[in-house]
Amino acid sequence: MLPNNLVNNNEVRRRRFQRMTQYIRKIALAFGLLVATTVTGIVGFMFISDYSFFEAFYMTIITLSTVGYGEVKPLGTDGQIFASFLIVFNLGIFAYGLTVISSFFIEGQMQVFLKDYRVYKKMKKLENHTIVCGFGRHGHQICQELIKNDLPFVIIESLEDKEEEARQEHYFFLRGDASDDEVLIEAGIARAKAIVVTYSEDALAVYTVLTARELNPNLRIITRASNKKAEKKLLRAGANYAVLSEVIGGFYMATLINQPNVVEFFSIISNMGEVSIHFKEVTYSELKPEYQKKMIRDLDLRGKAGVNIIGVRHADGRYDVNPRPDIKILKGMTMVVLGDKNQIEAFEDKILV
Repeated sequence: MLPNNLVNNNEVRRRRFQRMTQYIRKIALAFGLLVATTVTGIVGFMFISDYSFFEAFYMTIITLSTVGYGEVKPLGTDGQIFASFLIVFNLGIFAYGLTVISSFFIEGQMQVFLKDYRVYKKMKKLENHTIVCGFGRHGHQICQELIKNDLPFVIIESLEDKEEEARQEHYFFLRGDASDDEVLIEAGIARAKAIVVTYSEDALAVYTVLTARELNPNLRIITRASNKKAEKKLLRAGANYAVLSEVIGGFYMATLINQPNVVEFFSIISNMGEVSIHFKEVTYSELKPEYQKKMIRDLDLRGKAGVNIIGVRHADGRYDVNPRPDIKILKGMTMVVLGDKNQIEAFEDKILV
């Protein structure tokens, strides 16, 4: 849960995507300039040339647009001087305003604006999603894996060029600093299931972890660490897991020397190969009542759904890899099952509540 001062803070500004903000500002400026020049022209013609309101409005429009129609009434010297200055000083403003407004509709900017707004509204409804901080190489890979597993996510990235990249992939994207409270709140951290911090700068990663943990104490936080020293700091800051990518890469390459088939197998079960294999973590409470307090052999998960139990975590934290069939599933235990996408879906439909 969020701290009370943040939950009740109605003054927290809801940021919009950068592109949307730019469009709104441009249109507001163009509209304001057009209104100001039009009002100036109307007032000037009414007082200088004694025109009625509608006559002054008509003269202002044809003067600013340089259409060239005749005058409603003959202009005196004062009126001619005013009209000349009105054209000289406001022709550029009028042209700018028309260009901005017409390009917004004609060049498809309106469509982009509406699309971004629809995406923003959908993002506000996300629950149990993952927040990915950083859209570099690691961020790209994480997003691809989340897509493979049909898991919703929001990307937070400060670099402008990454926004268009994420837009082309149809990802939910927020431009900003993930260590900023408001940005994380905007990404729905109160409703999120996990956050993944991919920053290479350890200091930024620590600040992001601290902020995320403060905003959502129950959040699962996974972060990248550059070395063992940074790993300890990140874990103290509140991360559940700190991943040393160099260590994993070193283990991967060393194993390739004499056990290449093992590496290929890991690639497959990690859902990185051509064969689509999925893991499913299931707690005792997620099982239907008829499958609780039973031995693994009696569950017959292989026969009913085609999945296999490859690991069991006991309530006291002990793990059993490739557990024996006579192990009984009890309260507080967690199972890890393995299968392809269809088998996992069958397992969820038949075995889980």
